[in-house]
Amino acid sequence: MANVAFDYTNLVEVEGGIGDGELRELRPRLEETMSTFLEDPPGFMRLPETDELSEPSKALAEEVRASGATDFVHVGIGGSALSPAALHRALNHPFYNLLADRGGPRLHFAENTDPATLSAILDVADLAGTWANVVTKSGSTAETMANFLVIRGALVETLGEYAYGERVVFTTDPEEGYLVQIAGREGIRTLQIPPDVGGRFSVLTPVGLFPAAVTGLDVDALLRGAAQCAGEVKERGADHPAVQGAAYHYLVDTARGRNVRVMMTYADALDRFAAWFVQLWAESLGKEGKGSTPHGAVGTIDQHSQVQLYMEGPQDKVIEIVEVEEHPRDLPIPEAYKDLEGVGYLGGHTMAELLNVECNATRKALTEAGRPNSTIRIDAIDEEHLGYLFHALEVQTAIAGSLYGVNTFDQPGVEAGKQITYSRMGRSGY
Repeated sequence: MANVAFDYTNLVEVEGGIGDGELRELRPRLEETMSTFLEDPPGFMRLPETDELSEPSKALAEEVRASGATDFVHVGIGGSALSPAALHRALNHPFYNLLADRGGPRLHFAENTDPATLSAILDVADLAGTWANVVTKSGSTAETMANFLVIRGALVETLGEYAYGERVVFTTDPEEGYLVQIAGREGIRTLQIPPDVGGRFSVLTPVGLFPAAVTGLDVDALLRGAAQCAGEVKERGADHPAVQGAAYHYLVDTARGRNVRVMMTYADALDRFAAWFVQLWAESLGKEGKGSTPHGAVGTIDQHSQVQLYMEGPQDKVIEIVEVEEHPRDLPIPEAYKDLEGVGYLGGHTMAELLNVECNATRKALTEAGRPNSTIRIDAIDEEHLGYLFHALEVQTAIAGSLYGVNTFDQPGVEAGKQITYSRMGRSGY
């Protein structure tokens, strides 16, 4: 069972924090919002409790692994790439070539349209053993389709016009979009993204499940952690700490003017998780002049680059520390240079101990400086805990959208740039 704790003590007790009266005043709205949410839940809420999406993902992933695939290129952008990238970064070896030791291919992400990155992927991938997974509901996302066309050309050149399709999967809408049309023409297999689940909420669809299974991750445990969270949310309603977090972060923005939410993860493995959250919060809430600005940071790295600003800069931020109790690996620090006071004291400790001490030190320093902060604490970095955390933050974001009075699930501000791109690239009708 996942053990995830949300601690908002330092949002209330710190000087300039949220007052108890403000929380009590907001409580009726939070309860009403939560009641509506549970009566008519958004599409992502049902994902942890169904296997209609996970089973096809696991079956096709096993085929990829059994084929002896050397490389797996995940083609997508935004919500179609951030969650699988977060899972890969958190749970697989950071040097992906070692995935072969687990019987899985190397995983590459073709996200941006930067030709240097795509060229580098093609440099290292063995195209004779490469599979590609193209992820877009519409099939018209310019960046994704451009990357696909380049990869398609490389696969056709290596495997042939007809055989290349046996190594390609489309993860897309079940009925509509250009990928559905191409799949019908070329016999390419598809995995379905439910129409009522948007990209940034799609980690528990084949968007996240398929590439995770390809690399040998335990998708059942991922779903189990999310299902635990979903059950607790239904049982506790407005008292669930992730739901209460929506109220805290809404108030710290609207009542205290702290409109920058920094997620600072004390584990390198969670840096892409923070990137996933940045999109989730920004694209869901940044509408009609509302919403706070999310930002990702990594401890202890950013203690040496950003904490100076957090400690003594403008009082416009709330720092959210993500703390890991038990790190997946640890290293002892050997004793040496005992005569050098500034070095020798480290010997006899461990690297994980130092990391967690620095996490606590940052939290204490922020609190003493009157800088509001909160903590998300997880026992371990594994599939079950991540499943819980993904789902909890999706719920929190959805509830925050209701408090702000915006539609959490659309992104109208993204469309203008798309229209201009289509026009300048010569798409008919634009």
